Amino acid sequence: MSEAEQLSPEDIAERVRREVDRAIKRNIKGLEFLAAGRQDVGAMEKELVHREGTAMLYRYRPVVDEIYRLPLLIVSPPSNKGYIFDLAPGQSMVEYLLHRGYDVFNLDWAPPRQDEAHLGLADYVDRFIPDSLAKIAEITGENEATLAGYCMGGTLATIHAALHAPNGNRVGNGVRNLLLFATPVDFSHMHLFQKWSDKRHFDVDEVVDKLGVIPPEIMLGAFDLARPANRAAGRMQLWTNMWNDEFVRSYRMFDRWAAETLPVPGQYFREQIKYLMWDNALAGGGLEIAGRKALLGDIAVPILNIVAKHDHIVSHEATQPLKELTSCPDYEEIVSKGGHVSLVAGPSALKRLWPLIDGWLGKRSV
Repeated sequence: MSEAEQLSPEDIAERVRREVDRAIKRNIKGLEFLAAGRQDVGAMEKELVHREGTAMLYRYRPVVDEIYRLPLLIVSPPSNKGYIFDLAPGQSMVEYLLHRGYDVFNLDWAPPRQDEAHLGLADYVDRFIPDSLAKIAEITGENEATLAGYCMGGTLATIHAALHAPNGNRVGNGVRNLLLFATPVDFSHMHLFQKWSDKRHFDVDEVVDKLGVIPPEIMLGAFDLARPANRAAGRMQLWTNMWNDEFVRSYRMFDRWAAETLPVPGQYFREQIKYLMWDNALAGGGLEIAGRKALLGDIAVPILNIVAKHDHIVSHEATQPLKELTSCPDYEEIVSKGGHVSLVAGPSALKRLWPLIDGWLGKRSV
C-alpha cells in the first residue's frame, strides 16, 4: 500500500493546505528578496586597534567580567572578510567565544591598493602577524597568545609559527597554541586549485604583471569552473525554502560574504601559486621567506586542527602534515560534518563543534 493510500482525508487536506501556503509565501517573499538590500552582518561590538596598510586588527569588546589570561588572535584569509566569524547573533563564533570568556582579536584585511601589489608572503608572516601580536601584547600586557586561522589565514599562521618558533638562539614570538580551521599545508591535495592553476596553461607571471592587484573574479571563477552547478543548485534550494525566513536570512548572509570576496596583492598571489601550489614547498620543507626556511618540524606548540568531512576546497589530506611533520607532542584533530564554511559559521557549529573548541582552548588559555 502506498503512502498516499495510508493517509486519511484530513492528513491529505493538511498537506495540501501546507503546500499551498508555502507556494504563496514563496512568491510573496521572492519579491521581497529581490527588492531587499544587503543583509546585515556582525553581532558583536569591536574596535579597530591597529592599522598597517591592508592589515586591520580588531579587538572585540568582552561581554563577561572574567576573561582568560591568554588572548586569541584569529587570522582571516586575505581574500575574505573577517565577518564570517561573526555573522549574526546565534551564528557567530566570536559571540560564542566571548561568552565563554576569551579575549578575541581578528586580523582582517582591506582591499589592497595598486601601490600595494608588491606585498608578498613575507609581508603577511613577517610583518602583519608579528606586528599584530606585538600590539596585542601591548594592549593586554600578555606576551603569549593563541594564534588561530581559517583556510589561507591558517596557512599564514602556520608559516609564521614555523618561522618564529624558538630554535637555538632564535627567540620565540609568544605563540602558545595553534588553532587551525580548514588549513591547507600539503597543496598537492588541493585538487580544485591544482587543476585550475596547472602551469601548463596558467601563466601566473603574465596575470600578475598585467593586473598588479588580482581581482576577486579570478578566484570566484575557479570555484565556478570546479563546481559549475553549485550556483544554480543554490538558487534552486533558495527558491524551495523561500517560505522559511530563517533559511533565507542565512542564505543572504553567506551570499553576501561570498560576493564580497576581496582582491589580493599580485605578489602574494604569485608566491601562493608558485611556492605553495606548484612547488608544495611548505609540506616539502623548501619554503623560504626572507632568506629563512619555514620548517614545520620547528613547530612544537599545542595544535588543534579542525577539518570538514565534506570540504571540497581543503581536503582532509591537505591538512595532514600538521600531524606528520610538526614536532608537537600535544596534537588533536577534529573532523566535523559539513563543508568548508560550516566550521566557522552557522548554528550547527554552535551546537557540536564550538563546545569542543572551548574545551580544548580553555585548558590552554590560563
